[in-house]
Amino acid sequence: MSQQARHEHIVELVNAKGFVSIEDLATHFDVTPQTMRRDISALAVDNRVRRFHGGASAAPSTQNTEYTTRKHLQSPEKSQIAKIVASQIPDHASLFINIGTTNEAIAKELLNHTGLKIITNNLHVASMVSGKEDFDVIIAGGKVRSKDGGIIGEATMDFVSQFRVDFGIIGISGIDEEGSLLDFDYQEVRVSQAIMANSRQVILAVDHTKFGRHAMICLGSLQHIDLLVTDQPLEDSYQKLMINNDVRTLIANEVHPA
Repeated sequence: MSQQARHEHIVELVNAKGFVSIEDLATHFDVTPQTMRRDISALAVDNRVRRFHGGASAAPSTQNTEYTTRKHLQSPEKSQIAKIVASQIPDHASLFINIGTTNEAIAKELLNHTGLKIITNNLHVASMVSGKEDFDVIIAGGKVRSKDGGIIGEATMDFVSQFRVDFGIIGISGIDEEGSLLDFDYQEVRVSQAIMANSRQVILAVDHTKFGRHAMICLGSLQHIDLLVTDQPLEDSYQKLMINNDVRTLIANEVHPA
């Protein structure tokens, strides 16, 4: 197993259990405790876990992982998700695309479409799609968040609320065990709520690491979502949540894009 793959599995284990000892992790991955301490130290620097004497716990729920790190995390999975989401969008549709690295992967896949009308509060998305001559691209006004090119604030929310579009494509930082949609920035959440309220269909695109991940701000719940696209089969508890909230679910590795 590569170091990067091991790091991803460490984060998943820590998030699932809350705290895992050095000894247990070393045994699980068949490496020395010294190797595991180095891994945990590296993950702690990126704020993906919290390092304690003898082990590691889940990262705090008040701060997201840095954008440059998130850009590379689960990159193949995000690409798979993006292809499925893009396959659900017909040519000449209107849509919102909000902040997030998965949404940036989706924007790239949408370049194969024709005649889309795209409204976004993501500078990276706007940069990707604005070169397509047959696209009508509108970028929201507001405060630019320097760390990831997201546009947020009251002006952004008011701007978004002027439209009514076919699809709203949103990302999220976490989905808890009760089906709450969670994120880290209050202003970003307000804009996402406006996007959801003004979309005829809401598509949530999340990789498997978001399930069970906690963050401090509640955006809404699964009852506000029409379609969820992810990369791995859901655990039974989350499958039940989708059924109870009437959310259609597509798993990227089980679906062949149209």
